[in-house]
Amino acid sequence: MEVVVKDIKGKDTGRKVELKDSIFGIEPNDHAIYLDVKGHMANKRQGTHKAKERAEIAGSTKKLKRQKGTGTARAGSIKSPVFRGGGRVFGPRPRNYSDKVNKKVKLLARKSALSYKAKENQIIVIEDFNMEQAKTKEFVSILNNLKISDKKSLFVLAESNKNIYLSARNLPQSKVVEENGLMTYNILNTNTLVLTEGMIKRIEEVFEK
Repeated sequence: MEVVVKDIKGKDTGRKVELKDSIFGIEPNDHAIYLDVKGHMANKRQGTHKAKERAEIAGSTKKLKRQKGTGTARAGSIKSPVFRGGGRVFGPRPRNYSDKVNKKVKLLARKSALSYKAKENQIIVIEDFNMEQAKTKEFVSILNNLKISDKKSLFVLAESNKNIYLSARNLPQSKVVEENGLMTYNILNTNTLVLTEGMIKRIEEVFEK
């Protein structure tokens, strides 16, 4: 599959890049995508939630009333879960939510996600570019030139560029990442995937090694 390379002004550079079928044209594996996204979301959880149980509540241990003869249920402590301000029954405790996903499954999931984007014509390839200063206005101009200002976009750069990152940081619809940010979740959670020429070469190196 060939894709036209554009510049940051949205114009055709006269060059084309080949998106290899082994990466951008496979039969998507939905289960691999599910496992990778589930693992990614699980690993983002801190697992620091905690509720106090009756043994951890500060309060008197004095028996509230006599055992019998009151006509109501017996009660031994104000810290009982049945009373307001008492401990919680089986409340959440700190735990580790991390989920391991095999490398081959991750690779298959990312290839599947890229194949979905290629099939839906949601991939734009632009030439490598740089920004002298961090200016959001200039980045918005790039979005307008590529006609994706009203869409959720993900820019994937082959090399780190602080100015480009800072220029897009305040835009809720756009996100700039490097190679390690090309994850299944990020790919699918965008309307338009914008790849630089250098990133295409890097993807081929990593995904076919």
